[in-house]
Amino acid sequence: MFNDPVLQKLVKKYPKPHFEDRSEFLMRELIEHVVSQQLSVKAADTIFSRFVSLFPGGEFPSADKILKTEDEKIRSAGLSYAKIKYIKSVANAFVSDLIDIDKIRKQSDEEVIAELTQINGIGRWTAEMILISTLKRPDIFSIGDLGLRNAITNLYGITDRKEMIRLSETWSPHRSTACWYFWRSLEK
Repeated sequence: MFNDPVLQKLVKKYPKPHFEDRSEFLMRELIEHVVSQQLSVKAADTIFSRFVSLFPGGEFPSADKILKTEDEKIRSAGLSYAKIKYIKSVANAFVSDLIDIDKIRKQSDEEVIAELTQINGIGRWTAEMILISTLKRPDIFSIGDLGLRNAITNLYGITDRKEMIRLSETWSPHRSTACWYFWRSLEK
């Protein structure tokens, strides 16, 4: 798959990634990414779990339920007012049909990024993470991801972003898989 000795070592070291389309969970995963912005994985998981537990049965709520929930109640889960605004913006995008999952499934990667970044609080990095983790697009490389940049610096000694992008082009059309291996390389 990769004609790159560094990646070949990672492929031998880590199990093969399993990619499965999770587009039916798009709203949930967008909200989970909003919650996780600027937080450690542990803190984000705790806050997201508290958010979900605010709703009956501990089930992830519908967009309508999120929009009808008082900001103060959501705030009690540990979310800032800015993140509450972004979460409600995501929910509103699904209620108003700004986001249509069937349409997104058919769009190009750049079209999906353009579509998702219309939502307040969703930037390019979040859209790229959704392309990789939720929509399972095979050829995404997110130069905005600090973890990927750190892994490439650790493994290749490259610090220049333009050089990283050029290097990533050699992994095409499997850059999403390469990203997965780089993230694994950061685990201790």
